[in-house]
Amino acid sequence: MRNDTLKRVLALIKKYRWSVAASLLLALITAAIQLIIPIFCGRAIDGMLGVHAVNGRAVLRAVIMIAAAAALGAVAQKILAVCNNRITFSVCRDLRDSMSRKINRLPVSYLDSHPTGDTVSRMVADVDTFADGLLMGFTQLFTGVVTIAATLGIMLYLNRMIALAIVVLTPLSIFTARLIATKTHRFFEEQARVRGEQTALINETVEGQRTVRAFGHESASLAAFDEVNARLTKAALNATFFSSLTNPSTRLINNIVYAVVALISALYAVAGGITVGQLSVFLNYASQYAKPFNEISGVVTELQNALTCAERVFEILDEAEEIPDCAEPENPPQSGRVELCDVSFSYDPRRPLIEGLSLDIKAGQRIAIVGPTGCGKTTLINLLMRFYDVNGGAIKVDGADIRKMTRKNLRSRYGMVLQDTWLASGTVRENIAYGKPDASDAEIEAAARAAHAHSFIRRLPEGYNTIIKENGSNLSAGQRQLLCIARAMLDLPPMLILDEATSSIDTRTEIKIQSAFAQMMKGRTSFIVAHRLSTIREADVILVMKDGHVIEQGDHDSLLDAGGFYAKLYNSQFGTA
Repeated sequence: MRNDTLKRVLALIKKYRWSVAASLLLALITAAIQLIIPIFCGRAIDGMLGVHAVNGRAVLRAVIMIAAAAALGAVAQKILAVCNNRITFSVCRDLRDSMSRKINRLPVSYLDSHPTGDTVSRMVADVDTFADGLLMGFTQLFTGVVTIAATLGIMLYLNRMIALAIVVLTPLSIFTARLIATKTHRFFEEQARVRGEQTALINETVEGQRTVRAFGHESASLAAFDEVNARLTKAALNATFFSSLTNPSTRLINNIVYAVVALISALYAVAGGITVGQLSVFLNYASQYAKPFNEISGVVTELQNALTCAERVFEILDEAEEIPDCAEPENPPQSGRVELCDVSFSYDPRRPLIEGLSLDIKAGQRIAIVGPTGCGKTTLINLLMRFYDVNGGAIKVDGADIRKMTRKNLRSRYGMVLQDTWLASGTVRENIAYGKPDASDAEIEAAARAAHAHSFIRRLPEGYNTIIKENGSNLSAGQRQLLCIARAMLDLPPMLILDEATSSIDTRTEIKIQSAFAQMMKGRTSFIVAHRLSTIREADVILVMKDGHVIEQGDHDSLLDAGGFYAKLYNSQFGTA
């Protein structure tokens, strides 16, 4: 799995291959400068160790070269850092763009079955962690590898025996780092998974804080958080513990290498094989050769964490998308006729929900859908909008099977007001015009007046330019619903779906809005889902659903006269015998 993930990460980076090439070149320059400086230091030392004389000119020349090299190295490192930052954050931007686009193409079933907090955690926290690991890889890995290769080459050129001693001991450091990294990956994987759980729980608790307090559930909520937080702490500690072993373990081995090199080099110097300056150069190179191994061991740990987070991101990117729109879609004239032909559907194949449902709804009819909770009312709306596809049968709109229409075309034929209100971050004006961005101020105000929202909008601090906070937290539930109604009234399509559209509105305002709805529904096919049966008396057809089946069908009066399930529901609400 990690190899596949690494290949996909490299594929993402490939797009910026010229920037990567520039980064490699700068890493070479930086490494070369670091390797040149010890040579000048050795020359300066030899210049000061002459018999009865110090070669001042040689020492001065060496000092000037050291200063020039150090200045050039600083500039190269600065440019290298800018280049690496650009590559890293460009890759992460592309990754977040891909995730954002993917979420818009995922079936609603995936979003319904996965916690929102976990998805957010993957898109935000996991990508951030991936960015940190990737940046460290570019910053330290490139330079480290180049330094090791160049240092080894120079040492082989200077003295093969000493260099070979280093090469023989080096695999111990690499083996140790790899052994620990393999162990660490599992713990980083667990850490990322539990972090997603924690994010989902926090999101749930914060959004439902009023309910939590109202029911005195603070202790239970805290206990649930403590439990997941304890698991996250344990996973993080395990990951940190094993990853922290890498650096000291490799550092110990590298110190042993350095001590061996120092001993062998000192013996060579005593024997006259090398000068003291050359000894200094060799020891400096040995230190520079060992240092990147310590850094790379830390990089390997971070890369393990980064790859784990990348795996979680790729899991979403690999999810099956919605069934593509028909290659040659139909676009029938908009009339508003809807047909359900022997429709069957279930969320779980083992639990049938809707079976053999057939309806023929004429254009302009008002269809009310009633029934107990879980009977299939909202499911039917989801099927009409093609948020879910039917398992059997067909749904036709204006004579065309909706599977042969584009989703955009289909959904453009519906106006929708749901019980669960949703408002985007932005102004009141922008939210009303959400479905018609080019609407004029006059059109927006007219829609607000029709929805009886204009009066409260005027009382807001900035009127129509008032910024709506996250989830509409600066508005009441009723105000949010009025804005959603105004949004539907702005651009009226041939069909309407009203799913408990007035559930959060006071009775007086509801009466006014029902009047506005009645006007709005004239000539439009309308589907009205309601629990309050008083709101659907004027419906042309009332569908009474139970256990996924339409068990009764007719207008209000005929259903009451029949004395069936609808009559029982109605009488239970109004207390009549």
